[in-house]
Amino acid sequence: MILRHEFSPADNQRLAQLCGSLDANLREVEATLGVAITRRNEAFRIDGAKKPAERALQLLQTLYEKGRRTITAEALQLALVEAASDLGLKPVSAQPVSAAPAGGELVLRTRRADLAGRTPNQHDYLAKILAHDITFGIGPAGTGKTFLAVACAVDALERSSVQRIILTRPAVEAGERLGFLPGDLTQKVDPYLRPLYDALYDLMGFDRVTKAFEKGQLEIAPLAFMRGRTLNHAFVILDEAQNTTPEQMKMFLTRIGFGSRCVVTGDTSQIDLPKGTHSGLVDAERVLAKVKGIAMTHFTSADVVRHPLVARIVEAYEAQTKARLKAEAKLAGASK
Repeated sequence: MILRHEFSPADNQRLAQLCGSLDANLREVEATLGVAITRRNEAFRIDGAKKPAERALQLLQTLYEKGRRTITAEALQLALVEAASDLGLKPVSAQPVSAAPAGGELVLRTRRADLAGRTPNQHDYLAKILAHDITFGIGPAGTGKTFLAVACAVDALERSSVQRIILTRPAVEAGERLGFLPGDLTQKVDPYLRPLYDALYDLMGFDRVTKAFEKGQLEIAPLAFMRGRTLNHAFVILDEAQNTTPEQMKMFLTRIGFGSRCVVTGDTSQIDLPKGTHSGLVDAERVLAKVKGIAMTHFTSADVVRHPLVARIVEAYEAQTKARLKAEAKLAGASK
């Protein structure tokens, strides 16, 4: 059915709050209730099944009344949850508007004016980060997984899309036992988080990073310290995710709050967990592959942007792994 409604008297401020930036709020309502909404100034047209269309109109009227004040991401999400619950639906987030201009080229606000994806997979990765609440970047070293994620986080902070950046990774040694490290918490975890600092310094500059830490706009912490938190209005990056356990991965992903975006990066060929421990990243690839709102980009040696020798090293190890798996499968088949 088609419902038409005209808000009268028209109030531009309330209409702006109702619709959101570039009608983003209307897209959320459409995605959640399964209707199509078009508008011309204060005149709205809702197309959909009878009950969802009626509930969508009721929701628009409620949001219009609330529009005298700013409609926050929390308020919108709670209203959508309530509306979906009334219809027995599960709320689904619409794809947020990306920072890409009409020409299609992604523009990121960082100190590196020339920052852009260099390969098709990197372009796809950036687009997915800007269009999804949770994005996985999985692939070998040197493909720009972490660097591009941090660049998107800095861009979001510069645009005031988020209030802070939170960078985390599991404190797992790469095959070595370093023992007890001296110093306070910051000094103990700094060696594990150094790659994240390097990316921040490159993209923001040392002075800007220092001031951001002082203002609470930047936070770097080991994964263990994420338990029990709810991360609202934040851009959260989990690096070296291959060294999480499935329990840690679930714990981390369920920290995401209103107005937040999350990127998980890792290399499943470099797992440093104790023998017999399953990787949370490998587990998440399987469990979350078909979950709406979650995107995954898989990088290969063709996406390596470091020294050319790195790509050849990655290819050599990949070939060795394939040969070993083939030999094991052949041996298993012969033993049956």
